[in-house]
This record gives sequence, structure tokens and C-alpha cells, in this order.
Amino acid sequence: MMSAWDLQGKVAIVTGGNGGIGLGMAQGLSAAGATVVIAARNADKSAAALASIRASGGKASAVTVDVTDEADCKAMVASAVEMHGRLDILINNAGINIRKRPEDYTLAEWQQVLQTNLSSAFLCSQAAYPEMKRSSRGKIINIGSMMSIFGTAFTTPYAASKGGIVQMTRALACAWAADNIQVNAVLPGWIDTELTQTARKDIAGLHERVLARTPAGRWGEAHDFGGIAVFLASTASDFITGTAIPVDGGYSVQG
Repeated sequence: MMSAWDLQGKVAIVTGGNGGIGLGMAQGLSAAGATVVIAARNADKSAAALASIRASGGKASAVTVDVTDEADCKAMVASAVEMHGRLDILINNAGINIRKRPEDYTLAEWQQVLQTNLSSAFLCSQAAYPEMKRSSRGKIINIGSMMSIFGTAFTTPYAASKGGIVQMTRALACAWAADNIQVNAVLPGWIDTELTQTARKDIAGLHERVLARTPAGRWGEAHDFGGIAVFLASTASDFITGTAIPVDGGYSVQG
């Protein structure tokens, strides 16, 4: 059965893969044998991510991309295929958040969050689809959030974008199942990343509330996402599509 988890010969694009959850997933895929393409805006940060993967014996390359730009998304896929000959796995992880009360957002801020978190995932999936259809196999993993399930007062566009990720995942799963492309979402809970470190500074008592509600008794770490990435990217999950799987230490099931 272990061969079902083997990603040798597979090529994966991870958007926002140069840090946080994206890097944790990229490292997991690499450890399972995949060649990973880090796709992000910050070239210096991507170079550091590549170094960490290669230091562990992994195969990786990087492309600089603006995932809100349709032409850039197509160029990203074309570059990955030119470098590595194929595309098997896409992880749509790029995302931002702007924390305000809903009455205080500008339209530009709303659009920025929706474009970066939701429209980008659609554009990247569209760009990847022809390559996956050509090989009659593909895996798309979209990164949602606990805000796909819960509401908060200070994340209106973020929550809307992540709720949209779940519904988009279901729609793409239905549309592309006949092409043997599985599309699933991962819903991170409270994970120790740059985004949540800022949140802990901005929101009094957040750290204590998260620990109190999380049965695992800790914040998640980026490396906690390596396993779910490998599972959803491998043949072990070939009959799983359209799902949204929490990775949250039990946060979403605690009353």
C-alpha cells in the first residue's frame, strides 16, 4: 500500500509556497518524491525555500508569479511544464488578509482580498486544467480556512473568499471528475504563521482563546500540513474529491 503514497516522477506547483503552510506542504511533497515548483512573488524568499528543500535532498525550482494576473498564471504553468515536462499537482495556497470591521473596508481592499485568495485559485486551476487533462490525471488542493466554517467580526472579505474556496472546490470536483482530476480543500485552523503572528498582536487574548478551544492544546505548525498534502496529491486519495478537510487540532469539533 505504501506505493500509493509515492510521488516519484510527479511535478507539483505550490503557490505561496515559499513560506508558512505552503512551504510545509512543498516540503512534504518533496519528501515523498515530487519535484516542486515554488510559485510566489518574493524571489528572495523563494530562493531560501528552494535551499531548504534541496538541503533535504529534494528537487525544486521557482517561478515568480502574480497569481491575480491571468497571463501570469498561464505562464507559470507553461514554465513548470517546460522545466519538468509535466504537471500533476497544483496547490492553491497564496493568500492575504486585511483585518478591519466590515464597515471600515474600502472596495479596493475587499477586491484585493477576493482576487488574491479566491480569483487566483480559479485562474491557476484553469491554467493547470489542460495539462492535467492531457495526462488523464491531476490533483488540485485548495487552501481554505476555519473562516470557511466560522464567522468573525474582523475578517469579512477573507471569510467570503475562503467560503468561496470550498464551494469552488466542489464545483470543480464535479466538472473535472470525468477527466480523473480530483479537487479537494484543506481548512487550516489556527496555525503559527506570519499572518497569525500579526493577528496575535492585533487581537487581545487571541492566543489564550485558541489554546483553550483546541483539544490538541497548541497552535499548528507548517510541518503539520506535509501529510495531508501528500495524501491528497497521491493515488491514495483517488476516490476522494470535493471534500474540505480541517487540519486544526480539533478546534472545529470542540463545543
